[in-house]
Amino acid sequence: MAIASYEVVGSGAIWRVKHDGDPIGRYQTKEAAFEAAVAAASLAVREGYQVQLSVPGARIES
Repeated sequence: MAIASYEVVGSGAIWRVKHDGDPIGRYQTKEAAFEAAVAAASLAVREGYQVQLSVPGARIES
């Protein structure tokens, strides 16, 4: 089974979602990035993928 991974990461005033390691999107808040990651993960689940979602508890610079 294929795995789709989503990771919310922060850098400065910009939050991003990494999908399978590639950064996508730019969000002003961690919550907005999380909502985008959940929407993308939901689509992946519908397509039959196993999903991993990671969200930091505190700001992490990357």
